[in-house]
Amino acid sequence: MSYTINKLSAIKVRAVTRPGLYGDGGGLWLQVSRSGSKSWIFRYDLAGRRREMGLGSCITVDLALAREKARECRLLLLDKRDPLEERDRARTEHAQRQAKRVSFDECAASYIDAHRGSWKSAKHAAQWETTLAMYASPVIGALPVADVDTDLIVKVLSPIWKTKTETATRLRGRIESILDWAATRKLRHDVNPARWRGHLENLLANPNKIAPVKNHPALAWREVGSFMWDLRQREGVSARAIEFAILTACRSGEVRGATWDEIDLEAKLWRIPAERMKAGKEHRVPLSTGAIALLRALERHGGFVFPGRDAKTTLSDMSLTAVLRRMGRSDITVHGFRSTFRDWCAEWEGNSFPREVCEHALAHNLPDRVEAAYRRGDLLDKRVILMQAWADYCASDQTAALIAKERR
Repeated sequence: MSYTINKLSAIKVRAVTRPGLYGDGGGLWLQVSRSGSKSWIFRYDLAGRRREMGLGSCITVDLALAREKARECRLLLLDKRDPLEERDRARTEHAQRQAKRVSFDECAASYIDAHRGSWKSAKHAAQWETTLAMYASPVIGALPVADVDTDLIVKVLSPIWKTKTETATRLRGRIESILDWAATRKLRHDVNPARWRGHLENLLANPNKIAPVKNHPALAWREVGSFMWDLRQREGVSARAIEFAILTACRSGEVRGATWDEIDLEAKLWRIPAERMKAGKEHRVPLSTGAIALLRALERHGGFVFPGRDAKTTLSDMSLTAVLRRMGRSDITVHGFRSTFRDWCAEWEGNSFPREVCEHALAHNLPDRVEAAYRRGDLLDKRVILMQAWADYCASDQTAALIAKERR
């Protein structure tokens, strides 16, 4: 470090244009870039290492201020303190002070606003806002996000952990995401107190043991023939939507949101766009002769295949459930027909379809990552045969259908 200081002048700083470094002494250098911009840097040696610290642009920091900053750095070095480390420490302390002013509710609102566009529907964002406002905000909403700790998280979750377990687990995950967001924004610096593994699992009961996961009630696959015969006697768009959902093994929401421009009757193919799929990936559904016949028999009223009360709205999920109730089948759900299809794939003695073909038909991601890496296609040709076999099976059990008719 040079001991001669104040070698530059304000006129020199303004006039110099040639790219390079110009020393003022005492470790202070004027840096002129190839683009013509000028800035100050402080060079120093500490513990055998050469270090360099930016002091700011000449637009903001004039020569006098640059010399004062360099002097402060030299004073730190006199006490064997690293100017760069001291600046980082000061910035961290400042961030912590700022965090004290940002509440959990403010962070939650910012997180939801940042992710709203990537969520599939406004309903999803509304669910976030509702659960947080109802359960989290009364306890931690007004508190600085940096002050949210484990005790407070437990205070939020405990009242509903046993009585509303599913809601509580979703709430925990949402709080964890918001606190992770806050940490990324440097608004908090502790480990996430809402994390489950290795932390809250030691304080709260296992949610799967409090409220075991229940599968959607499903129709036994051997009964599908008689059920389909009964269903086809029912009139109305909702009944046809259920029939189409069974024939395609698709989810209720995918069927209710189906539009005519997604369907190619000539190619016998239904393309469900990625934004309407749970996995966020386009799903091609081969249409059996039964599914094609159903579609051709429908009247077109607007864009939706199965419109609601008017051509601009879709059917509600409850309208499909109402059909099942009128059939006296409140013991099953529309979503459960996907399980019916999967059980038929696995158990019917006439089937020899590989597991991955059946999983692709349900638009499931293959659980084995190695297997999934090698099977990047959607096995459409094989699924054409599978879905036709399923449709044939659904229409084949006439004896069971007649028995069902007699029972009515």
